[in-house]
Amino acid sequence: MEIIAKRKDKVICRDGDKLIKMFDENYSKSDILNEAINQARVAETGLRIPRFREVTVVGGKSAIVMDYIEGETLAALMEKYPEKRGEFLRMFVSIQRDVHSRKHLLLTKYIDKLKMKILSSELSASTRYDLSMRLDGMRRHTHVLHGDFLPSNVILASDGPYILDWSHASQGNSTADAVKSYLLFRLSGADGFAEDYLDEFNLQAGGSREYAMEWVPLIAAAQLARATDPVKKAKLLQWTVEE
Repeated sequence: MEIIAKRKDKVICRDGDKLIKMFDENYSKSDILNEAINQARVAETGLRIPRFREVTVVGGKSAIVMDYIEGETLAALMEKYPEKRGEFLRMFVSIQRDVHSRKHLLLTKYIDKLKMKILSSELSASTRYDLSMRLDGMRRHTHVLHGDFLPSNVILASDGPYILDWSHASQGNSTADAVKSYLLFRLSGADGFAEDYLDEFNLQAGGSREYAMEWVPLIAAAQLARATDPVKKAKLLQWTVEE
């Protein structure tokens, strides 16, 4: 079994045609099962994702087993072929739009997840209340949302693209999902790419920057609930208050 990636609380391995995601002992069992359920439900929409096989125990650790997809991520391809960045960006957004075209009404509602995180953040009570009220006024949709849609989560295989990592999947407003990606790009320091991405998303979706910006403080506030890095926390707080 070959280790192909290590994260703070998980190890991802390849075993032949299988990919095995093994979780640390202190990782929430309910979160592991929820990720597996998300993957199974998203597969039912017809999206191209790794086939879910089982939840099991490997080496004493809880694990999710799925098909291993041979190919390169869009992130790696953008790095390798910078002259094709625009082409890859358009492809990236097109794939995300395909995700948003699907529905599965048993997925968690994204607005509910946002509200829970906002209310558990370190913001003042009055700010939490204001943001919660603003969230209640946003348009409610039932599109499938990825929740962590980044070029590193899209693999181009010989038979086309596959989308990885459905641990944050939910249903809701597609612009909110795009703004989550936008903020993740900005948190990584890729501000220029973030702006190009949001422009391309609005172009393909027929949206506006003004509407997207309405989601920024809401999603930034929700991210504050889990942020630990002081630099990223400062950025999120700024976006929560000023955007």
